[in-house]
Amino acid sequence: MLRGLLWLVVVIFAMRCTSNNSTKQQTDKVRPDYVLVIHGGAGTLSRQKMSAEQEARYRAALDSALQVGEAILASGGTALDAVTETVAWLEDCPLFNAGRGAVFTHEGRNELDASIMDGRDQRAGAVGGVTIVKNPIRLARTVMEKSPHVFLVGPGAERFALENGLDTVSPSWFFTQERWEALQRVLKNGGEMGRVSSDQADYLFSTVGAVALDRQGNLAAATSTGGMTNKRWNRLGDSPVIGAGTYASNDGCAVSCTGHGEYFIRYAVAHDVWARMVYGGASLQEAAREVVMKKLVEKGGEGGLIAVDKSGTIAMSFNSEGMYRGYARPGERKVAIFADE
Repeated sequence: MLRGLLWLVVVIFAMRCTSNNSTKQQTDKVRPDYVLVIHGGAGTLSRQKMSAEQEARYRAALDSALQVGEAILASGGTALDAVTETVAWLEDCPLFNAGRGAVFTHEGRNELDASIMDGRDQRAGAVGGVTIVKNPIRLARTVMEKSPHVFLVGPGAERFALENGLDTVSPSWFFTQERWEALQRVLKNGGEMGRVSSDQADYLFSTVGAVALDRQGNLAAATSTGGMTNKRWNRLGDSPVIGAGTYASNDGCAVSCTGHGEYFIRYAVAHDVWARMVYGGASLQEAAREVVMKKLVEKGGEGGLIAVDKSGTIAMSFNSEGMYRGYARPGERKVAIFADE
């Protein structure tokens, strides 16, 4: 009797091992070699307010950004390199509220924020309120790799950039006429920080970000922004805050957010998506939907996020009218703007 029970246990154990191996093989086969997901901000983006020419420019820019990161991933490069270079390209594109296209503060300055996180070991780097660093995302990565700290701000962050040989520019480098006129409109209308709508975007929520999964199965996330039009007192939003605007861990997912930063900070949105997966057993899409479409809506927060998990599943969830977004994986690339795409 005992011998029979022992034999049954051995058989069941062997079956479970075989099943687990089979499941792993299936997962390995299903998981794409790489995945890159990007966003260029969420907000009031409707076809009625955007000309065909403007729409074409944004779609072309999103596609070009995807090409930058996909070339790295397709050649076997790391997720960390892919998100760095993709976001740096978006920072240099004046269409988006980051780097050269950043919005203006109340005082007429461009104050830039960025963060990056490596899913392999949760190393992270972030910078806030920089005014002369050409690519804040490169500075955030340098903080992660060459300092004992995570978060540097203002003049100290700029001194660190100079000490490490990063490209610096005159503050005038970041000037764009469109963003300047947006500031003048809000000042004329009473000078309150808030939504500044135009034919192209709602600059309250404009940010850029990228998340990636590489061939080695590693995740990374990066986010960069110019903040809110007419912001004051060196305000910082969620984009440079690890766990709020950016998060990455190989055991769950990589997340980059865009939205009303105060809400994303209060509710640790990026980390919450990861936690719901790892602690609660939710799928990536379930976690993203619950956080963005339910929790944020209930709290009055608007915006969205992009994410990818360790299996290559993508989430692009937002509760605003639209979000500049796109993804690339082997044999497939797509960009979108409006909610019905």
